[in-house]
Amino acid sequence: NKQTFRLFKEKLHIKYYSRYMDDCVLIYHDKMYLRNCLEKMRKHIEDERLLKINQKTEIVPISQGIDYLGFRFFLTETGKVIRRLRNSNKKRMKRKLKFFSRAYASGDIELAAITRSLASYRGHLSHGHTYRLQKNLLNNLVLRKQNK
Repeated sequence: NKQTFRLFKEKLHIKYYSRYMDDCVLIYHDKMYLRNCLEKMRKHIEDERLLKINQKTEIVPISQGIDYLGFRFFLTETGKVIRRLRNSNKKRMKRKLKFFSRAYASGDIELAAITRSLASYRGHLSHGHTYRLQKNLLNNLVLRKQNK
């Protein structure tokens, strides 16, 4: 919402931030200043929006990596940002692909439904550094109908 963006940009003077739906990340070099920002944001969100900031909210060095939008973001020594799929999302995806193989073999799912899900996975994975992951996961997917 526009008021929230104005809070980040104009009042808090945060140049580097990202927000998508109810997730956001602020990047700033001063931890104490970020604590101050968090308190101002908490007050704004609770008083103006009548919402609560969840317990997952934390201030951490970017060098430790940040979970955001299903990815884990890391800052390399050269200043490059690397986005890798969060481990829990990897496990969930592997389980789903195994399910697709079994369900397709038994006739419980159509190829069109699997194709739609795979397109969705590829779309999400395309936003991260996931070339090898895509190659390993998707190349190992075997869809074969069971002979009756």
